[in-house]
Amino acid sequence: MAYVVHSLLIDRPIRAKMATTPETSDFTSIKLRIKAAIQGEQPSTLLPFVGNEHKAIPKGLMFSAKDYLQLVDDTGRIVRADKRGSMSQESANILNRLNIPQENWIKLTTEFTKIFKGPVGNTQELTAYCGHLDRKRRQGAANCHRWLDSA
Repeated sequence: MAYVVHSLLIDRPIRAKMATTPETSDFTSIKLRIKAAIQGEQPSTLLPFVGNEHKAIPKGLMFSAKDYLQLVDDTGRIVRADKRGSMSQESANILNRLNIPQENWIKLTTEFTKIFKGPVGNTQELTAYCGHLDRKRRQGAANCHRWLDSA
């Protein structure tokens, strides 16, 4: 989930008028994914989409590239004042499947770097990460719990 939110920061080059569309925004993963999708491929330098979660899950992002591109497009249309848009049913279904309220999604995509200053993940992942690094304190645990733990 944090990967998707981070990927949606591609709106920054558009808001800064450095690009007019996601596919023209240099140095972003969305540009690489769109270019690869046109060729019917996934970029080799990025973690692949593996579809919905299932028992024998391979390493990858647990939704399809099509769902990801739809969610990016819908989100960009919602957060930009000069674009009319609303969350499509497909994107609403993705967020429901991920157990993320739409209001939380918009907050996370527009204020990610304000909300999180350290490691990002649900509290279980944050605890494991801090344990791995022998950290006693889980920086940002309250925000991770509030915005990323399943409801």
